[in-house]
Amino acid sequence: MSQIINVDYLVIGAGAMGMAFVDTLLTENPNATFALVDRYNRPGGHWNKAYPFVRLHQPSKFYGVSSKDLGEDRLDEVGWNRGMYELATGDEVLAYYTKVLTQRFLPSGRVSYYPLCEYTDNGEFHSIVTGDAYSAGKDTRTVDATFMRVKVPSMGPPAYSVAEDVNLITPNALVSLSRPYANYTVVGAGKTGIDACLWMLSMGIKPRKITWIMPRDSWFLDRSKLQPKESTQHSALANFKRDAESIMEATSADDLLARLGAAGSLLRFSEHVWPTMYRCATVSLAELEQVRKIENVVRMGRVKQISASEVLLDGGKYTPVADTIYIDCTADGLKSYPPEPVFNGNHLTLQAVRSCQQVFSAAFIAHVETAYDNDEKRNQLCSPISHPNQAFDWLKIRLKDFENGALWQAEPKTAAWLRQCRLDLLRGILPPLPEDPEEKQKILETKEAVTQACMAKVKKLLDIHDAGVAAA
Repeated sequence: MSQIINVDYLVIGAGAMGMAFVDTLLTENPNATFALVDRYNRPGGHWNKAYPFVRLHQPSKFYGVSSKDLGEDRLDEVGWNRGMYELATGDEVLAYYTKVLTQRFLPSGRVSYYPLCEYTDNGEFHSIVTGDAYSAGKDTRTVDATFMRVKVPSMGPPAYSVAEDVNLITPNALVSLSRPYANYTVVGAGKTGIDACLWMLSMGIKPRKITWIMPRDSWFLDRSKLQPKESTQHSALANFKRDAESIMEATSADDLLARLGAAGSLLRFSEHVWPTMYRCATVSLAELEQVRKIENVVRMGRVKQISASEVLLDGGKYTPVADTIYIDCTADGLKSYPPEPVFNGNHLTLQAVRSCQQVFSAAFIAHVETAYDNDEKRNQLCSPISHPNQAFDWLKIRLKDFENGALWQAEPKTAAWLRQCRLDLLRGILPPLPEDPEEKQKILETKEAVTQACMAKVKKLLDIHDAGVAAA
């Protein structure tokens, strides 16, 4: 028989989004109670399964939960992120979330934590260890913090077949290698693939010994342009101005991407290969310089089958070097799922409401949950943005960001909340508005005019793109 849990919110998943949601709601609703259910033995979600050398790709300053800083607010002095704000390691992230749980959530007396539990449905879950069953009370609001289904390579086998005599590992096993190999082949060109290549290069493995199977080339973001406003790396206002100019001058989606590339807003692995993928992956120029040393790049689409004598891909095949070890980096970390309404009666589904800013989005949804009293208004402010996949998705998510941002700024209490949210990347990189009322109003009016013009132009470029696809 199930034990009834009477709380205001049953939060499924103690990963980054679940933790950010609970943290903000703890602050904004002093009476709310929570049951936090998770399949792992400690908070942190997929960070529990990530490879040992994983680090954030964005500054620690904008990650975690709103109420507690992550890191030491310092610049990296060594490595390929030197001169930029620190990037937390996986160990740091896990330790951080444990502190949030044990030093904030549990001492509040309003959060009950259920680790090593499996959620089934209809507010029911059970302990993996004891089998004890639990059921949420009828008035409990269920919060799904697992909708994004973040997946790393260690969480499942690859989609391609691998012969028994092939040595294939996940990035997690790289640090346990006990001998050198003639060749190291990285399968996959997303964030994990980049990390695997960088780790091997940092360990002294020669670029000529690395093969990189790159199903698609990608556009990357330049991390130096996403630094806190205290940084001297770049002027965020100048960067936004260049992006706006690129948008207004572009004649097509591809032309816009080319202009963004020429302006340095987007980066790519090779100047000779047009990228068809955009997943919000972020690199430094030094990291890009390193991975460009890898010349043996296989561009024949996705892998279908690997044997000791042949690698078969969608667009061809090749004979691998003898004594090759393969590193599988193909897990779709953040897959693009069809969006669902965030608010649906007593069920909330956490999704990105600003592109590629999942933890901020979870905190924002918690703010909206408290600040507004009907789901129609809440959903208007929390229009989900699917994770990008294709290159032209840059335009789609930028348009959604423009639209959502305009709605937020039109609500005084939400605009005020944004000005104090630690997780808000834009707040972190843009200088504050001037104190002088007239000067402040002039800047806001200019910003609104530029935003509206960019929205209209991006819509036009998307219409042109869609018409071309339909005619093809």
